[in-house]
Amino acid sequence: MRVIFMGTPDFAVPTLDALVQAGHDIVLVVAQPDRPAGRGKKMRAPPVAARAKELNLPLFQPKAMRSGPFPERFCDLQADVAVVIAYGRILPQRLLDAPKHGCVNVHASLLPRWRGAAPIQAALLAGDATTGVCTQRMEADLDTGPLYVCTETPIRAEETAGALHDRLMLLSATCAVETLQGLAQRVPTPQSDDGVTYVSKIDRSMGKIDCTQTAVDLDRRVRAMSPWPGGWLPWNKGPLKLKQVRLVDDQGTPGQLLSTSPLVVACGIGALELVTVQAPGKRPVDGTSFANGARLTAGDLLSWPS
Repeated sequence: MRVIFMGTPDFAVPTLDALVQAGHDIVLVVAQPDRPAGRGKKMRAPPVAARAKELNLPLFQPKAMRSGPFPERFCDLQADVAVVIAYGRILPQRLLDAPKHGCVNVHASLLPRWRGAAPIQAALLAGDATTGVCTQRMEADLDTGPLYVCTETPIRAEETAGALHDRLMLLSATCAVETLQGLAQRVPTPQSDDGVTYVSKIDRSMGKIDCTQTAVDLDRRVRAMSPWPGGWLPWNKGPLKLKQVRLVDDQGTPGQLLSTSPLVVACGIGALELVTVQAPGKRPVDGTSFANGARLTAGDLLSWPS
């Protein structure tokens, strides 16, 4: 098939590779523009753009979706389909209608649950037992299109957003290839009106840990915010980053240390072992080493209620 591929971050790269390996004719790769990155703020190509260059595929990084040369080029290609995964922009109706079989979006949730920008983190925060990948024929509204392929996978007990991201990244590639097999004969299934949920983008403030909440909820939050923006606990010397935590069956005053070896802090219900932490300006260390260096003792208040 003649395919326009649209994606930007590393999450989309395996899907591009899989479509190439499946023998599809990638007539154009579309990614967001290069942006400054790192301490030197040098311009850096997003992962999909970098991979397209490695594969010698035609690449376009438009600044505008509705004006300039991009819309005409997109439509003039007369592609069979556009595959869109984590591109990061809303496509106007003209582009949605241009390919022969429309635009297929690859989304990392079991739609209609967790429409929107951060479905992986949302599933972890909610304590979902399963998640997955769905492909949908795109509509103008956000993630409302009828579904082609849905593949489910369990969420593991101590899985972080980073680990789940990597699993769903590979699953997305498989689902995309499967969807394009016999696409002309596929009839997508409308999404259910029941169970619709939405999630917005993640921001840094969402990593804050409030010890008055339950240990179960805080364990989910730390895992959902890993690797970015990271879970952190208000501490008297600055934000204490929680790199890894574990549920403990214990109880005490929220924010109080129940033990320093291992390092355990009480929550609203239950407690958390702080397996690996990072103090401001320091390297990550195990909880016991941190407690020894900070001269903490059981009974101390590590964090105060927000």
